[in-house]
Amino acid sequence: MVFFIAESVAWHTPVSMALPWIGAGLLFVFMAVVPWRWQMTGGLLLMIIGSSGGVAYSIWSPPQLPLVSRVLTTVVFSAPPLAAGILFLMHRRALTAKV
Repeated sequence: MVFFIAESVAWHTPVSMALPWIGAGLLFVFMAVVPWRWQMTGGLLLMIIGSSGGVAYSIWSPPQLPLVSRVLTTVVFSAPPLAAGILFLMHRRALTAKV
């Protein structure tokens, strides 16, 4: 977040252009903090964010991009939150199975 804000200041990016990206960054910071406290909720939210991010990019990706670029970018956007969500849910299940 600090790097993005500093880069926006250095490049004299208008605030109206930077605010949506800062909001997205804060959303991902929030999504990193929630699973530490509530593993089940955080895991489900990470899976929803990963799935919706992948679907949104595949719908609104630039049409001039080759198919391979679109598929790889969609995977890069959606796989990390999906994997993190699955891992949090698996960890939660392992903890409840021990009790």
